Amino acid sequence: MAMRLHWQVHPGTGPYLLLVHGFLMGPNQWHPNLAALGAVCQPVVVDLLGHGDSPAPVDVECYRPSAYVKAFEAIRQALGAERWFLCGYSLGAGLTVRYALTHLERVIGHAFTNSTSALADAEQVALWRDEAEASAARILAGGSRAIERIPVHPRFAKRIDPASRALVLADAARLKPQGVANAIRCTTPEASVRSELGGNPRPALLLNGARETRFQPHRQFVADHMRQVRIVDLDAGHAVNLEAADAFNRALAEFVEQCPIS
Repeated sequence: MAMRLHWQVHPGTGPYLLLVHGFLMGPNQWHPNLAALGAVCQPVVVDLLGHGDSPAPVDVECYRPSAYVKAFEAIRQALGAERWFLCGYSLGAGLTVRYALTHLERVIGHAFTNSTSALADAEQVALWRDEAEASAARILAGGSRAIERIPVHPRFAKRIDPASRALVLADAARLKPQGVANAIRCTTPEASVRSELGGNPRPALLLNGARETRFQPHRQFVADHMRQVRIVDLDAGHAVNLEAADAFNRALAEFVEQCPIS
């Protein structure tokens, strides 16, 4: 089923760059990055379903990664861009990489950050599927309080500066339980692109938060199996674009500048 996402173009020069936030985050996640990125591209910030200003439809089909790929493509068409860049954070990484694999002719290059969901193996995916309905039911029954107990809620982030923390918590306060529940049901369990990385068709950049120890085996998997990828290790944990904003901005801006446009 077709659905529309809320998105906004920010000031900048050059090709468009679609920025896709993570689970329980929102548009404010990119606040420390927009000005620097605007020097080399035009950032486009999109809100996932149930997050920010996007709707939270009841229909779970809207939340499948394939539906997001179609929605991202609709944004590109609305912008009138022949080709563009993408950058996905955490859950968003599984969606942007899938878009790049699906619409290779529309992608100049794509970047992504630490993402267990994008690189989950079959065992982890099966576990998420088994737990999805019970987890979704708890969110629908408990609302905002239940969302705040999710371990990856930004209130548990330890290395984000106070200003950025306030911004991402403001986004978290707007989360819609229906959207969060359906993301647990359909987005996370279907986000993995682990088995498809060998077919990556375009230049890619992994912005690795090296302090997130549980992700480092996935980093090695990317290094071993993904074609056309460059990995930059940053002194940060999962929230790499917030914890190491300056280094993140430099690495991503350099990637955008170095990718051949034609």
